[in-house]
Amino acid sequence: MDLTVNEFIEQYKKQFQSLYAYPVEEGTDEQHYSALAQFIKNHLSTYWKDTRERYLDNSAKQVYYFSMEFLPGRQLRNNTYNLGLLDVVKEGLDELGLSLDTIEEAEVDPALGNGGLGRLASCFMDSLASLSIPGNGNGIRYRYGLFRQKFVDGYQVEVPENWLRNRNIWETRNTKSTCTVRFGGNVWLEKNQQGYMETKYEDTLNVLAVPYDTPMVGYQNNTINNLRLWSAEIPVEEEDQYPTLESREPISEITQVLYPDDSNYEGQLLRLKQEYFMVSAGVQSILRHFRKYNVPRKNLPDKVAIHINDTHPALVIPELMRLLMDDEHLSWEQAWEITHKTCSYTNHTILREALEKWPVDMMKSLLPRIYMIIEEINRRFVEQMLPLYGERITWQTAILQNGVVNMAHLAVIGSHSVNGVAKLHTEILMEDVLKDFFEIYPERFNNKTNGITQRRWIHLANPGLTKLLDNKIGEQWKRNPSELKVFKGFERDKETLEQLAAIKLKNKKELADYIEKVKNVKVNPEAIFDVQIKRLHAYKRQHLNVLHILHRYLEIKRNPKADYVPRVFIFGAKAAPSYTYAKQIIKVINSIADLVNNDPDIGDLLKVVFFENYGVSLAEKIIPAADVSEQISLASMEASGTSNMKLMANGALTLATLDGANVEIKDFVGEENLFVFGLTSKEVYELKGRQDYNARALYEGQDKIHAVLNALTDGTVPGLQGEGHALFDSLVQYNDEYFVLKDFESYVTAQEDIDTLYRNQPEWLRKSLLNIAASAPFSADYTIKRYADDIWKVKQHSSNGFAVTILDEPLA
Repeated sequence: MDLTVNEFIEQYKKQFQSLYAYPVEEGTDEQHYSALAQFIKNHLSTYWKDTRERYLDNSAKQVYYFSMEFLPGRQLRNNTYNLGLLDVVKEGLDELGLSLDTIEEAEVDPALGNGGLGRLASCFMDSLASLSIPGNGNGIRYRYGLFRQKFVDGYQVEVPENWLRNRNIWETRNTKSTCTVRFGGNVWLEKNQQGYMETKYEDTLNVLAVPYDTPMVGYQNNTINNLRLWSAEIPVEEEDQYPTLESREPISEITQVLYPDDSNYEGQLLRLKQEYFMVSAGVQSILRHFRKYNVPRKNLPDKVAIHINDTHPALVIPELMRLLMDDEHLSWEQAWEITHKTCSYTNHTILREALEKWPVDMMKSLLPRIYMIIEEINRRFVEQMLPLYGERITWQTAILQNGVVNMAHLAVIGSHSVNGVAKLHTEILMEDVLKDFFEIYPERFNNKTNGITQRRWIHLANPGLTKLLDNKIGEQWKRNPSELKVFKGFERDKETLEQLAAIKLKNKKELADYIEKVKNVKVNPEAIFDVQIKRLHAYKRQHLNVLHILHRYLEIKRNPKADYVPRVFIFGAKAAPSYTYAKQIIKVINSIADLVNNDPDIGDLLKVVFFENYGVSLAEKIIPAADVSEQISLASMEASGTSNMKLMANGALTLATLDGANVEIKDFVGEENLFVFGLTSKEVYELKGRQDYNARALYEGQDKIHAVLNALTDGTVPGLQGEGHALFDSLVQYNDEYFVLKDFESYVTAQEDIDTLYRNQPEWLRKSLLNIAASAPFSADYTIKRYADDIWKVKQHSSNGFAVTILDEPLA
């Protein structure tokens, strides 16, 4: 987009004055954010409209990505950059005496996701638009989203995240595209005068689904896709039936919070209600748009691809069947063929307990028509499979079992494609978690390793590194990520390594200043910044990190004159409100932080920082400053991980088990350029199979383990009210489910190897550079191109030929 600095200044002044009726000089940061965001949105609106029309005129097949979570992060800088206006805007604001960095801080970070799943969905939205692939997001517009995390005396406390308090400028309420979603009531089938079986409803709870559309801006290619988030409201014609706030609660709560507490029946019911609300509104919207193509209904799979991101949107399958049969009057066989060809499913977990199951009675009462369809899908599946595969496989793969509806089974049976999100994860799905399904449908299974958008995580988050890459290898890498491999040619160039070191130190100083500002902890920017940022879960093993910190603390106390490399351990993580053990780990980390950060014997040698309310904007501060990337889940437990990719791309060295995408990171960068420790996936399965693991023997037989576990319970760590005992018991009394103690010695050795290498700065920097150069394969652009080619069968529709260039395969 062509816009001079003077033109920007003139237009921005008019924009500001039209909103506030006084000069820009008198505006607050919040007002300037509102005015600037509105200015950018005005500029992109034409491209947004043109993109929709281009797809329609070309009769383009479109992808609809259904996800319970989207974590877009702040959008002002990202949209400005992708429009090609960032330099002009920054320079113009400077001339006005304003700072984009300051203005940007006034933007709220939408808490519409919990972690990797939601951020992945948003990276995919960015890549779809940047590749000019017709793609739409479909989710929920949560009023409060995920909770805002606060620490009180070291404990996690959840408070509402009122991210909409000042309205969301980027969204557009689209009232012409509303639809009605029905819950409960009585449902029956009745033959009408035309001979069709007509579905009759009575006494249903009717909810108005109102879409809010947000532009997903492609990278300098005039393509703007759509993210549609649905809000639950009372139908206008039924307003009088809800005279009080209490009477309105059953409707308003549907889109109130992300992941309501499902530890009780009411919470489970609400979560199921959310999932169907999002699915029904989205599928109704898709079919309404499909009619504009004026093609037969059987051609729906030629024009529409619906992707199920994890099991949460699996009700897409029976809902599409319902609409095709009840509204479009297709036969079961016709509807099933269309549904199966249209839908595809990504599995994101190998934790069987995380594969959603809903009680049959709950499903039947809340969604009676949907349950009828699921029951028939299951009946036909069983009838077909029994003579082919026998009773064991048939009943183990059935959707209805033991009084529950297995949503993963529904997703696999109703989709034409099932993919994992890392090579190892997909292998485990095929060999273990979904083994019986792989035997039945081997052709459906495939791998699509996750990716990240380097536009946000390098271009914007790390401008110093971006400028260095531009100077050394040219700017083509921004459109063709595989060009990053050229950077490898500078691994022994002294000047380049010194520049890389200066960039990292600058980023670390900025983060150190931020830590002092928000945590009141002074850290040494020359220290190793050791980072673990991800959801708090036992299998991700933040407590393994904790035990090493405690071990390091005890060693320094025992021998304060030893030559230790200073280390700053940085955490960012939220625990689910009902996940007691995860919250106990948070308390232990914060108590250890209080201990080491205030011990004069320790000084700068060891600091621990646990940021509150970790999210996208905080990640953008932490990741460019990281030296070490902690990826320490028990091998075979993590589906993929994406923080590993972001940290690698910014030059952090990975400390990892061979789990998830860590395996592929090792393959691309070389095992000598990261730190591998611990059991392999195969060894984990063998150890579980033998059932002879004895954690107590490790506690009693290894001095290091004995010392750190005792420190949790003997008063060494002050301020614990039983949390230390809870960790001790989980590891010793209850036999250490995730083999923390088994991997501890190997982990400590790897941490010592990190210290040794860090003392050799030229070699450390060389390995850092090699990680950056090898990060291209983990671009979400590659991932999306593979989805588009292999699963969705959609093509690029560029308006100006400037879509991001993607080769068939990235080069190591």
